[in-house]
Amino acid sequence: MIRRAVLTLFAVIFIYPFLLSLATSFKSRPEVAAHPVTPWPRSFDLRAWGDVLLHSDFPLWTFNSIVVTVVATLLRVFLDSLAGYALARLDWRGRGVVFAGVVSVLAVPPIVLTVPRFLVLKELTLLNSYTGLILPLAVDAMGIFLMRQFFVELPRELEEAARIDGASIFGAYWHIVLPLARPALLTLTILSFQGVWNEFLLPLIVVRASPSLWTLPFGLSTLGRGGAGGQSYDYPVMMAGSILTIVPVAVVFIVFQRFFVRGVAASGVKG
Repeated sequence: MIRRAVLTLFAVIFIYPFLLSLATSFKSRPEVAAHPVTPWPRSFDLRAWGDVLLHSDFPLWTFNSIVVTVVATLLRVFLDSLAGYALARLDWRGRGVVFAGVVSVLAVPPIVLTVPRFLVLKELTLLNSYTGLILPLAVDAMGIFLMRQFFVELPRELEEAARIDGASIFGAYWHIVLPLARPALLTLTILSFQGVWNEFLLPLIVVRASPSLWTLPFGLSTLGRGGAGGQSYDYPVMMAGSILTIVPVAVVFIVFQRFFVRGVAASGVKG
C-alpha cells in the first residue's frame, strides 16, 4: 500500500505540469494572471488555439520540423548503424581508439559544440539552409554506441555463412545483420526522432536570420511574446503551442514503447 501511494504521488508530480500546460492553454489571460497554477480552467477560452493555428507561422514551423526530423532521423539510423557495425564486426587498425573517442564524445555537453558548429557551418556556407539544419544531426555518438553494443551481441555464424555464399561485407550487413537488429533500430529511431524534433540550439545558430526555416522549438520560443495589457508573455498561446509540439513525440513513443524497452535492454547487456 505504501509503495503504491509513493508511486502514485510521483506520478501526479510528473503529470501535473502537463495537465497545467493543457489547462492554461484554455484559460484567458486575466485568469492565468489570477490563478496561474490551477489545473483546470474556470471558463474554456479557445482564443489561444486560434492564435497558434491561424494567426502565427506555426504550420510553417511544423512543416520545417517534419522535413528536418524525417531526413535527419533516416540518415542517423543508417549512418549510426553502419558505424556501429564497423566497430563491432570489422577488424581494422585503430578500432579501439576510435570507439574510445566515440565514448568520450558522450561526455561532452552539447552547448560546448555550439560555437564550433557555427564556425564550421559558416565556412561551408550552410547557414540559413535545410542542409545546415540536417547535416550536424545526421550522426551522433550515442547512436553509434547503441548500435555497436547490439551488434556485439549477435552471433557471427550467420554473417560467416553469408560471406561463404559470396555476400559482400555490405551485403551481409544489409541483408543479414540489419533485420536481426530491428529492436535496436527502432530504439535509435525513437531517440533520434525525439532528439531532432526537440533540437533548439542548432536552429538558433543556423537559421535565426531566416524565419521561413524556423523549426517548432525555435519558433515556439518567439510565440506569445510582447502581449498587451501589461503582460510581456501570452501564456495561453505559449502553452497551446507547447501541447501541439509535444503530441508527435508522445505518439511515436507510445506506439513504439515496447520495442524501445526491448532495444535498450538488448543493447546494454555487456560492453
